[in-house]
Amino acid sequence: MSKPVDNAVSTVRVRTYIQNHRAAFLDDLAEWLRIPSVSAQPDHAADVRRSADWLAAKLRETGFPAVEVWATDGAPAVFAHWPSEDPDAPTVLVYGHHDVQPAGREDGWDTEPFEPVIRGNRLHARGAADDKGQVFFHTLGVRAHLAATGRTAPAVHLKLLVEGEEESGSPHFRDLVEARAERLAADAVIVSDTGMWSEDTPTVCTGMRGLAECEIELYGPDQDIHSGSFGGAVPNPATAVARLVAALHDEHARVAVPGFYEGITELTDRERELFAELPFDESQWLRTARSTALHGEAGHTTLERVWARPTAEVNGIGGGYQGPGSKTIIPSSAMVKLSFRLVAGQEPDLVEKAVRAWVAEQVPAGIRHEITFGAATRPCLTPLEHPALQSVVRAMSRAFEQPVHFPREGGSGPAADLQEVLGAPVLFLGISVPSDGWHAPNEKVEIDLLLKGVETAAHLWGDLAESWREAH
Repeated sequence: MSKPVDNAVSTVRVRTYIQNHRAAFLDDLAEWLRIPSVSAQPDHAADVRRSADWLAAKLRETGFPAVEVWATDGAPAVFAHWPSEDPDAPTVLVYGHHDVQPAGREDGWDTEPFEPVIRGNRLHARGAADDKGQVFFHTLGVRAHLAATGRTAPAVHLKLLVEGEEESGSPHFRDLVEARAERLAADAVIVSDTGMWSEDTPTVCTGMRGLAECEIELYGPDQDIHSGSFGGAVPNPATAVARLVAALHDEHARVAVPGFYEGITELTDRERELFAELPFDESQWLRTARSTALHGEAGHTTLERVWARPTAEVNGIGGGYQGPGSKTIIPSSAMVKLSFRLVAGQEPDLVEKAVRAWVAEQVPAGIRHEITFGAATRPCLTPLEHPALQSVVRAMSRAFEQPVHFPREGGSGPAADLQEVLGAPVLFLGISVPSDGWHAPNEKVEIDLLLKGVETAAHLWGDLAESWREAH
């Protein structure tokens, strides 16, 4: 093992190395971004495979001694492993994805989405922020780490898993992680498919909500029937679905399904304080939401509602005649699609059982119903005091030279599968900002922030190794 390097000296060495390799790093990233690895479109299946092969080659060039492209029943993933010289060092797995959203000039792009363009300090291309840029900064980060410390291998046993189907819902990811659990075993997972609050407010996400989704079909008469001859005398499935939706929340906007809140991890006073420290502009947030009013569970702020509280939402509802004019019928069927965002402590299986029981109680006699749930995503949460989280915070603080704040994310992702299968804490390291336009035309990444991601990664591995030794 190499002798530890003073933090101030290390910072200078890291920044010098990054600056000297900045141009080559951006050239390589642009080459990767030119590959239209759109997993949702079958016509691009070969491009997704080409993207995986490109990344595998670049990781070998970076120095990873073990690099493999893992086939799935869908698109391929890339795995890499670089063992530390210290056999007692912790093992860290970095997660990201190399597939991207569809993009075309006709969607509103100012330039070709798969022909990277640098304007000022911004790199525009599909995947620049989501997620190729944030995966790729780890390649320069680990090399800067080695250059600054004089090591020939990372301070941790470093693994990467870069999937190829995240933008298609990760349909085969869980199976892949379970099948390869022994190879993927880690003491901590770093997810670099996330972002920061803003360019001048560095943040480390501490959790993501889970997700359960269902579709409920209600059936009444065997066919549409005349509302004059039968209305008021037989149950109407469209009325039943409206009543079902109306009963979903109480007068305080709490989910009315019995048992729904069972076991949830409540916010601590400290977590509430940390949320409140963020420079949150509610009016701007409403404009971003294209809404004119706030609404949600009583007793909680907007950020608490979208980050730390479970929800039930109506995603779609329909039934009966939808064409022009009138058609006086009692429809034979109606439907509603619901989604439930889950927080730490909630078990998706128990939520599904609770919803099924509640729906059965709500549906009146004479209405038959069918309810179908999709695969659920579990929530994940990292305690603020976790040593690995504190390592991420210290590394980011050194790179940005300012305090780091602690938001969560209201959305859901496959990170929870890694946490559940591998039994390791999930930590988030991302540098993307809201203006980067994930999934939107003219997606970009701020180059200065991208390089701050490189710097953070360069500091992180040594800090994680040191804090691990102290804790064990």
